[in-house]
Amino acid sequence: MAGENGIDLRQASPNLPAPGGHYSHTATGQGLVFVSGQLPIRPDGTRLVDAGFEDQARQALANLAAALELAGSGVPRLLQVRVYLDDMAHWPAFDRIYADWAGTHRPARAVVPTGALHFGLKVEIEAVALA
Repeated sequence: MAGENGIDLRQASPNLPAPGGHYSHTATGQGLVFVSGQLPIRPDGTRLVDAGFEDQARQALANLAAALELAGSGVPRLLQVRVYLDDMAHWPAFDRIYADWAGTHRPARAVVPTGALHFGLKVEIEAVALA
């Protein structure tokens, strides 16, 4: 759906939870896809608050992949990824899970320690990709 300035805003997908606020999962413009922060929330809206870090990381990455697909992009088209962790002690596990998920593709990436995240979750991921 076209928004202001020709930016394509995509909001609904059966593979993603409904946005939890006034935002779209993705916005595209100028040949790029901007993916909003993806939390470990299942498509049915279940927040994985009580799940271990690895399960949370896998769900957040699955949501990122679904958002990219929704926008007509994909993991191999990622340019930059920002990962927010509630505790840097999770970094080694995240890096391993991320490497398996991304395969040989290596976009630019930042990992940011944040302390507590929304709903008490442990990881959030946002990204920019080619459309």
